[in-house]
Amino acid sequence: MGRPHRRRDCGHGAAHRERCRIQSKQLHSTVHTPPARRLPPHAILYHHHHHRVVLAHTPYRPPPSTAAMAGASSSFSLRRLLLLLLPLIPLLGATTAAAAGANSSVTYDQRSLIISGRRRLLISTSIHYPRSVPEMWPKLVAEAKDGGADCVETYVFWNGHEPAQGQYYFEERFDLVRFAKIVKDAGLYMILRIGPFVAAEWTFGGVPVWLHYAPGTVFRTNNEPFKSHMKRFTTYIVDMMKKEQFFASQGGHIILAQVENEYGDMEQAYGAGAKPYAMWAASMALAQNTGVPWIMCQQYDAPDPVINTCNSFYCDQFKPNSPTKPKFWTENWPGWFQTFGESNPHRPPEDVAFSVARFFGKGGSLQNYYVYHGGTNFGRTTGGPFITTSYDYDAPIDEYGLRRLPKWAHLRDLHKSIKLGEHTLLYGNSSFVSLGPQQEADVYTDQSGGCVAFLSNVDSEKDKVVTFQSRSYDLPAWSVSILPDCKNVAFNTAKVRSQTLMMDMVPANLESSKVDGWSIFREKYGIWGNIDLVRNGFVDHINTTKDSTDYLWYTTSFDVDGSHLAGGNHVLHIESKGHAVQAFLNNELIGSAYGNGSKSNFSVEMPVNLRAGKNKLSLLSMTVGLQNGGPMYEWAGAGITSVKISGMENRIIDLSSNKWEYKIGLEGEYYSLFKADKGKDIRWMPQSEPPKNQPMTWYKVNVDVPQGDDPVGLDMQSMGKGLAWLNGNAIGRYWPRISPVSDRCTSSCDYRGTFSPNKCRRGCGQPTQRWYHVPRSWFHPSGNTLVIFEEKGGDPTKITFSRRTVASVCSFVSEHYPSIDLESWDRNTQNDGRDAAKVQLSCPKGKSISSVKFASFGNPSGTCRSYQQGSCHHPNSISVVEKACLNMNGCTLSLSDEGFGEDLCPGVTKTLAIEADCS
Repeated sequence: MGRPHRRRDCGHGAAHRERCRIQSKQLHSTVHTPPARRLPPHAILYHHHHHRVVLAHTPYRPPPSTAAMAGASSSFSLRRLLLLLLPLIPLLGATTAAAAGANSSVTYDQRSLIISGRRRLLISTSIHYPRSVPEMWPKLVAEAKDGGADCVETYVFWNGHEPAQGQYYFEERFDLVRFAKIVKDAGLYMILRIGPFVAAEWTFGGVPVWLHYAPGTVFRTNNEPFKSHMKRFTTYIVDMMKKEQFFASQGGHIILAQVENEYGDMEQAYGAGAKPYAMWAASMALAQNTGVPWIMCQQYDAPDPVINTCNSFYCDQFKPNSPTKPKFWTENWPGWFQTFGESNPHRPPEDVAFSVARFFGKGGSLQNYYVYHGGTNFGRTTGGPFITTSYDYDAPIDEYGLRRLPKWAHLRDLHKSIKLGEHTLLYGNSSFVSLGPQQEADVYTDQSGGCVAFLSNVDSEKDKVVTFQSRSYDLPAWSVSILPDCKNVAFNTAKVRSQTLMMDMVPANLESSKVDGWSIFREKYGIWGNIDLVRNGFVDHINTTKDSTDYLWYTTSFDVDGSHLAGGNHVLHIESKGHAVQAFLNNELIGSAYGNGSKSNFSVEMPVNLRAGKNKLSLLSMTVGLQNGGPMYEWAGAGITSVKISGMENRIIDLSSNKWEYKIGLEGEYYSLFKADKGKDIRWMPQSEPPKNQPMTWYKVNVDVPQGDDPVGLDMQSMGKGLAWLNGNAIGRYWPRISPVSDRCTSSCDYRGTFSPNKCRRGCGQPTQRWYHVPRSWFHPSGNTLVIFEEKGGDPTKITFSRRTVASVCSFVSEHYPSIDLESWDRNTQNDGRDAAKVQLSCPKGKSISSVKFASFGNPSGTCRSYQQGSCHHPNSISVVEKACLNMNGCTLSLSDEGFGEDLCPGVTKTLAIEADCS
C-alpha cells in the first residue's frame, strides 16, 4: 500500500505507478548502489521480550552481484501491460459461511470458487491478528460479519512467529490458532495469506531479520537458503492448520491460501532468478496438499492451478491469466497508511462502493478489503520506514475497533444489494449495454427469469439520466446503481443513506493510584557500560544492531587548537542513510534531524560551540521501522555516513575516518526498565515533579484505569519522540511530528474521479499522530505502570488518557435515494421502489440524542458539523426532528413526514440534513 512507505510494488494504473515511483525513490535514497556495497536492514520483532541482545559486530554482507540474480524476463513488460491489476484476496462466506461439518470440497471454475458443489460470491475482510489483541478479536470478527462479510483474511507474520531461528512464538497477539477458531466459531470462512513475505507496512516485510544473516541467503529469488527457510516455515504453518483441521478439505473453514505476495511487479528487478523462484513457490505451495486452492496476488504468470489475483484501488478491468480461472480481488484499499510527518489520507465511502460495484458488475466473484480493520503497529512492528504506530487506514472498522460510519454501513448495504442477485450473477449469462458516452449497463439473466443490472456512470463530473429497459434512472457522476430485478434501484454508490458518526477523544487525567508518583532514569549521552565495537570509520546501523533496538551510539573524540577558535562560526555537518540522529557535544544536546517516509536519508548542519583541547561527540542514530518491500529491500541500510566540522579558519575537520566507539541500545533497555516487574528497580529515582524538556529520560508513573468501557488512547501531544509501555506491554513508538501546513490537504473531498492517496487529505499543520491506542485488556483493576522513554524532551505532566466516544450523529438523505428494504425485499413481490426515503439516527448503547444542533428539510448543503440552510428550508424542520428523536437512543424520519407541512419549494429535490448530539 503506497510507499514512501507503502508496501507495494508497481502495478498498472496511476495509483500503482505513483506507489512504485515513491517506493523506488525511497529505496534509492537508503540503499547504496552495488559498487558502494549496500548494507542490509534487519528486523527481529521487538515484542514481549524486547530486552536487548548485545551482539558482536557481524561482518558486513555486501549485496549479491547483479549477475547472481540477473537476467530479466523479456516477456515481463508485455505481460505487465496485458494484465492490468491483479486481485485476489479472499472474500467468502455468508450468513452461515464457515464451519462446515462434513468435509467441504473447494474448487473453482472460470466464474467463482465452488464450495461444496455451489458457486459462491464472496465478500472478504482483512483483519490482522497481531494488530489488535485477543480480547478484541471476537468483536472485530462479529462487526465484519454484521457488515456483510463471508470471510476473514489475514497475513501470517513470520518474524512475529519465529523471532529467532527455530524458536517459535504463537502466544498473545500472535496466537494464530485462537484467532482462526474465533473466525470459525463466527461462521465465517478464512483466507490465509502465508506469504511468508507479506510487506503490509510491517517491519522487514514480515521476514525475520536473522534470515538476512544466514550464510548465502538472498531474499525472494532463486536462492536455495532462502527457499529452504521459506518452505520450512510455510510447512510449519500448514501443518499447524491441518492439526486443527482448519482446511475446508478437512471440514474446516480455510478456503484459500496464498504464497508469496505481489511479486509479479518485482520480477524484472530480480532478473534471471525471478521466474524460477516464482514457479518454485507455486510448486512448493501445491505440494503442501491443503485440499484448497492457492492464490498469488499480482503474479501475472501464476501457473495453473494457482489463481492470480488483483491488488489495487480498482480491479474491474482485471482479467486472470487463464480463461479457466475466476476473477478475484485480493486487496481493495478502502483508505491508506500514514507516515510520521505527513497529513492523513482518506478515501470516500462513495468511491470504495463504486469500485466494488464495478468489480462485481464486470464479473468479479471474490473481493477482499485490505484492510477492514487496520489496528495498531504495537511495539516496533511498523515498517516503511516511518510508518505510524496507528494503522487505522481509514478502514470500515477504526483502529480502536469501532464502526466508522458512514463507510461501514454504506458498504454493508452494498454487500446486501449485491447478494440479492448472487445466483443470477454466478449462474446467469452476462451482456453489455451502452447507455451513453460514459454510461453503461452490465446485465445478468438466468433461466429462471432472474435479472440483475449494474448501471454505471463513469463520468467524473456530470450527473446523467439514462434510459434502461424503457425506464429512466438518475445516475450521479462516478456512481453505480444496482438493480437486483433489473427494475428497482436497491443501491446507488453515491447516495449514502447511513448516518455519520463524529468521534471525540475525551481527556481523562493520568490519576496516580499510589502515593509514590513519578520516577525517572536518565540515559548517559554516549557510551554506557562496556564498548561493543571500535572501528575507524562508520558501521551500518542495522548490520550492527540486527534491529534488536532502534538505537546505536556513535562516539568519537577530537582535539581543537585554541588558537583556531577565535571568532569562528563552527558548524557540525552530518550525513546519514537514515532514519534519525541526535547529536551531543561535550554532554550537551546540540540538535536532532530526521528523514521522512519519502526519503530516509538526510543531511543536517548544526551550529556548535567547540572548546580548546579535547571535544567529545556522541551521535545517537535511530531507526523508525525497517524497509518492508521493494526490490532487494533487505539490503537497505541506515546510520551515519559522514561527519565534518567547518568554520576553523577555513579548515574543515573530517571526522568520518576517526576512531569511533559504538554502543548498541540504551541502558534502560539493557536493564528492561519497561518491564512490569521492574517497577521497584533501584535505578528508578523518585521525583515529586517529573523534569520537563529533558532528553534521553525514562519516566515511570502509576496510573488508574480510565472510567467506562470506551476504547482508550494515550495523548502524547506534549512529548517529543520515544517509546511507551503499559504494564510491560509495548504501546509503540510515539512521535507527534507536525505535518506541513501545505501537505496536500483540501477543505472538502470530492469522491468523483479516480482516487489516489494524495486526493483527500486532512490534518495539515497538526501532529501526524497524537493519540496511541492502549487496549483496555492491558489495564489491571489498579496499580498500572506507565513507562515512557523520551528522546528529545517534553512535558510528561500533560500526558493524559483519552476515551474514544461518539459525540454526535449526522445524516444527509434526499428524496430520490433508494428506499428498498434490503432485509425484506423479494423480487417476486411487486415493488415500484417509490417508498419515501428515510433518515435513521442512533446513538451508541447507553446514550441518547440530547440536542438537535441542525435540521433542515429543503436543499441544505455542507458536511457534518458544517451544514448550511439553502434557499429552500422548511421552518419547522428542527421541531419535527426534536419531536421524533429527542431523548431517544435512535429514531427514524420519513422524508414524507406530514409534520414538514406543505411543499414550500415545488420542483426542488428535497433533502433532510440533521446534526444531533449524543450524551
